[in-house]
Amino acid sequence: MFFLEEKGFPMNTTYEITRAELQAWIETQKRFVLGEALDLAYYESGHLPGAIPMPLAKVADVAARRIRDKHTDIVVYCASVTCNNSEIAAQKLTKLGYTSVRVYRGGKSDWKDAGLPLEAGVDRSETVPAAVP
Repeated sequence: MFFLEEKGFPMNTTYEITRAELQAWIETQKRFVLGEALDLAYYESGHLPGAIPMPLAKVADVAARRIRDKHTDIVVYCASVTCNNSEIAAQKLTKLGYTSVRVYRGGKSDWKDAGLPLEAGVDRSETVPAAVP
């Protein structure tokens, strides 16, 4: 943890989202961006439904190209509670000016352990539409 704090990424993100909340957002088709903060190979092998790839090295690029509205609800996740990528991605997004960033700490592991489905394959979506007020 000290290493991450030393690099300017504090370990406490203001907002968290639970599996139940995230599942409800997906099921009700709430307009939000779900980003997987792992390398592309992990994304392609299985990701949460509707997620876009958001590897740590490309967070700023992905955000600039695909999330134009800084007030869009964004949820980032990674492999599990022991993975810090989602925290780091959330901090990067916040520093870029995004105002509604949440972390799903349980990540892909928690999702799978609950028997919930993953999607596999490459991302074919384009720019995420602006949030509806």
